Amino acid sequence: MRVAPEGWPFIAVAWLVVAGLVVLRIANPGPAWPLIALGLWLPIAVWVVAFFRDPVREGQRGAGLAIAPADGKVVDVREVEEPTFMGGKALRICIFMNVFDVHVNRYPLDGTVAYRHYNPGKFLHAADEKSSLENEQSLVGLATPRGKVLVRQIAGLIARRIVTDDPVGTTVRQGERLGLIRFGSRVDLYLPTDARAAVQVGDRTTAGLTVVARWN
Repeated sequence: MRVAPEGWPFIAVAWLVVAGLVVLRIANPGPAWPLIALGLWLPIAVWVVAFFRDPVREGQRGAGLAIAPADGKVVDVREVEEPTFMGGKALRICIFMNVFDVHVNRYPLDGTVAYRHYNPGKFLHAADEKSSLENEQSLVGLATPRGKVLVRQIAGLIARRIVTDDPVGTTVRQGERLGLIRFGSRVDLYLPTDARAAVQVGDRTTAGLTVVARWN
């Protein structure tokens, strides 16, 4: 299983704790607490590895498709104003990632990174509408054959680190890694209003695979 490089320090710490508990149990076979602690900690160590998994994603590609930038659940699909990069109305598709989803984010279309902005903020529940304005977030604007496209990575309740990979001027490909958010978060995708949503609230998406919008 491929793992995102940002995860290795967390994985190392988690499994060092496992190793330490095993050594304690071997050295002190009498007390039950090392065994109990190991039983409680081992699932956490396994989950840390699973959280940072970075599976290869190969699926439909094309200029007429917008691919999901994140694994998760669609919590909102609507037309909104997006003055920051789009400069007007946009189709917004919001995807909430829980702590069991893959947290590597991917580019929805081919294009060039034309805008980047990091905004420090709060850590409200990422499914809350207010999180799109008030939470810590990173914005990545793309110049694509279909016009301007914006991906907004939003931190959640326990997320404390947003990773965005590429600087302005980078040419990117649909489905390639865009970045990662640690431990629960949300990704909002803003598309030109001539795009037609291919998902609805409640649908599950897979980054790099699920088609979330189409152009006729």
